[in-house]
Amino acid sequence: MQIIMNDEAFLKKGFKISTDQDLLNFELIYQYLNQESYWAQGIPPETLRNAIKNSLCFGVYHHQNQIGLARVITDKATFAYLCDVFIVAEFRRLGLSKWLIQTIVNHPELQGLRRWSLATADAHGLYSQFGFTQITRADRWMEIFNPYQSVKKEIEQP
Repeated sequence: MQIIMNDEAFLKKGFKISTDQDLLNFELIYQYLNQESYWAQGIPPETLRNAIKNSLCFGVYHHQNQIGLARVITDKATFAYLCDVFIVAEFRRLGLSKWLIQTIVNHPELQGLRRWSLATADAHGLYSQFGFTQITRADRWMEIFNPYQSVKKEIEQP
């Protein structure tokens, strides 16, 4: 079941979502991912720059200031991996993450994909509203995982 968020209601309050990479605030994105996220602490800045450059990025803005992000790594034909999704703390609980995911799954360049994928430790409830489920036939999936080396104490993932 897909939640329908009212685009106009957010727009009237000064919010917008854009895929224009020229609008992205790299310092905000880097600070959040490197300092606050549980999944990307220790990411080298140049790695993040390359990741952003080679992804379809959805910036969330309030009165021209970036307050959130999601990256989609995709071939725009068969597969998309959704990652680095965040809304800064002071703008949470307003429905922005739902609006962001709705905008992404409805984006014209991402229609007809055979498979979407994502990894989350704590947002299953959000993504399940948009049709994401636990991986079926997990025995067919494999990975190589090379975590970033962080000088900070590793945060234990739930």
